Amino acid sequence: MLIAAHQPHFLPWLGYFDRVQKADRFVLLDHVQFERQNYQNRARILMGGRVEWLTVPVVQKSRDERIIDKEVHNGVDGRMAWGRRAVMTLEHAYGRAPFFRRYFPELRELLERRWGRLVDLDLALTGWCLRQLDIRTPLVRSSELGVQGRKSEMVLDLCKRTGASAYMAGMGGSRTYLDVTAFEGHGVRVVWQEYRQPDYRQPGGGTAAVRGLSVVDALFNCGPDTARFVGREVHADGVWTR
Repeated sequence: MLIAAHQPHFLPWLGYFDRVQKADRFVLLDHVQFERQNYQNRARILMGGRVEWLTVPVVQKSRDERIIDKEVHNGVDGRMAWGRRAVMTLEHAYGRAPFFRRYFPELRELLERRWGRLVDLDLALTGWCLRQLDIRTPLVRSSELGVQGRKSEMVLDLCKRTGASAYMAGMGGSRTYLDVTAFEGHGVRVVWQEYRQPDYRQPGGGTAAVRGLSVVDALFNCGPDTARFVGREVHADGVWTR
């Protein structure tokens, strides 16, 4: 069984869902430390040809807070709720996109709902995205597995607890700290994700040159065809294929 794992993200990019699609089971690392200025509470969108951040405000208590404990800052001073601001931002950025009306009503309902914890919001939005992409990979939360250790040891323990025979590492920092030899010693093969985002039409009529945008950019512009952008087999040297 192949597993992959990553922290819960707020409206992630296409590469995130590529990994989910390719795995037999995907673990959401919600027990680890919340990372400021990362993607756990923000996503990149395209507005008027410029990359902008769509951000969920969070309550700042301690730098050691876990993702599972992080609270959404809903505001108590009469200001416009963050969800409503996010909705208005998306309307301004994508209101004229071909498939905006197809996806926006359900997304708006989720964003305008009052959320207490960031992880619940992220998981609800991730579940919505998976349904739009027709991805049915089972999800499990690391906080429910009793995982021990840090970095490479933690990931290996994750593999043991889920009965994994292979682990798909992502395109980021895990390539620098995973102890592949230790994994092999426990009968777990490490494979590496290689994702090449395809070009598609973006606002302004141009062919996409911007990578790493939220999946909603593709959904609003490409509709059901977005499902073809993830989970594809790639045949090239050094690239894992199913």
